This record gives sequence, C-alpha cells and structure tokens, in this order.
Amino acid sequence: MANQLDLEEQEQLDQLKHYWSQYGNTITWALILVLGLFAGWNFYQYWQRNQAAQAAAMFDEVERVVKSADMAKVDRVFNDMKDRFASTTYAQQAGLLVAKQYYSAGNVEATKAALSWVADKSSDEGYKAIAKLRLAGVLMESKAFEEALKQLSGPFPANFDALVADRKGDIFLMQNKRKEALVEYEKAFKSFEERTEYRRLVEIKLNSLGVDPQAGSDARRGLAAPKIAAAVPVPGDLPVEGKK
Repeated sequence: MANQLDLEEQEQLDQLKHYWSQYGNTITWALILVLGLFAGWNFYQYWQRNQAAQAAAMFDEVERVVKSADMAKVDRVFNDMKDRFASTTYAQQAGLLVAKQYYSAGNVEATKAALSWVADKSSDEGYKAIAKLRLAGVLMESKAFEEALKQLSGPFPANFDALVADRKGDIFLMQNKRKEALVEYEKAFKSFEERTEYRRLVEIKLNSLGVDPQAGSDARRGLAAPKIAAAVPVPGDLPVEGKK
C-alpha cells in the first residue's frame, strides 16, 4: 500500500498545482518560443554555411571564365552570381574581378556597371571603397570629372583617405585646377606612411607642381602646370582581395 503524503508534501503539491494552473500556459509558450528561436538560429547558421560554400564554388567558376576571356560566359556567370549570392563577399570580389576583365576588353560601360554594383550593394566597406576608387578612375579617364568626384565625396574607411585624396588630385589636375590638386596631393602625402611606395609617387607629382613636401615648403617655383600622367584609373590599380 502506498504511503500517504504527509501534510507538508501535500501542501507543496497543492501549491505546485495552483502555480501551474496560473502560469502553465505562459511557461509552455515561452519554452516553445525559446526552442523555436534556437532551431531557427541553427537553421540560419546552416543556410549561411551552405550559401558560402556555393558562393565559393561559383567564384571559382568566375575566375576560370575570366581567365578564358570569353566575355559572353563572363556576363552569364557574373549575372548568376549576382542573382544567387549578391549578399556574399564572394559576389563582391567577383564584381571587382570581372570589372577588371571588362576594362581589359575595352568595355567601359560594362566596367562601370560592375563597379557601380559593388559600390551600391557591398556590405563590406573595404570592397565598397575599392569599387568607388576604381569607378572614379574610369570616369576620370572618360572625362566625366564631376561624376568621378561624386564617387569620392562620400565617407570612406580611414585607411583609404590617402588614396581618395590622391585620386581627387588627379581629377583636379586633369581639370587644370592646379591649386585644388595641390591641396589633395599634399593631403595624400601626409596621410601615407613614410615607407609606402605610393607616397613617393605623390611626392613626384608635388615636385612636378613646384612643391617640395620633404622640405615642408609650399613655395611654388613658378612652374607652369605640367601634364602629369594621373595614377592608372583602371579597375586593376588596387588589389582584389583573395577568397577568405
């Protein structure tokens, strides 16, 4: 025969029954919500890994097609990449890569379209900055100077400040705006680290305009504004990061 519950145990059981009758539904739904969120998070992580794996495989295909220089295939595979994996860094890397190929093939409009897509869609500030710099270079070469400057007018990561200033200087110089070019080149020179090779290029530009930045002199030596070749304005003048 089962032992009867003593009075204390019976009281605790009654309290538990009362508590459950009041809060049982709330607790049940809270548990369902927590478990649902956990399951959803696990599914999202799985989906992200699956997307990344597929995007990496398609990026390999983009690289292969670019090397073949078959522009019809480049168009097709890049459009597939944008349609299926637009939010991934692989798609943004692919955009920079195909833009370089379009430029090499002489298709300036396709180059601008690819770079504009990366600049507009990239969630990575570094890729966005690279795309804008390269797009500004292509526009500069097309003498669309105001459009080029517009690409450089927004915010950039701090480590791109020197490159942005140098490109602005190139644009102003091509517009024969010597004073504005000097301001930007001097800004670029100060922003680059001393041992950076690019800093030496900016120094040469300043020397050609009559300024010796090493001497800390802003004195203009009365030279006429020379026709300095602007930094290469193509999509290949900045590095494309490899796959991570």
